[in-house]
Amino acid sequence: MEPQFVRLDAVRAFELAAGVSGRPLFGAGAMLNLIRFEPGATVPLHSHPHEQLGLVLEGMQALVVAGVVHELEPFDAYVLPGGIEHSAYCGPDGALVLDVFAPVRDDYRERWEQAS
Repeated sequence: MEPQFVRLDAVRAFELAAGVSGRPLFGAGAMLNLIRFEPGATVPLHSHPHEQLGLVLEGMQALVVAGVVHELEPFDAYVLPGGIEHSAYCGPDGALVLDVFAPVRDDYRERWEQAS
């Protein structure tokens, strides 16, 4: 893989859920995803085998893990091991979150490519 230098706000977005879009950057073994939550948007309960690390940049994102709500504000971060069921929602002003997945989520790559 060649080095990449991009502006994430210039990367084409794809829909993750209603009112939730991602701008991905794919590496060989990990990926970034800049996620924009529109006000009131939610991500339904799901799990994936990928490890997920995240950082809230703007607004409030709540992660619900094992029925416990974790309200995260700017510069709050998290680590979710693979296989953990979780859901998310944001506050009334929406949210901007940077997620890291390892390994690369091929399902996201396919959805992003199909969205072009």
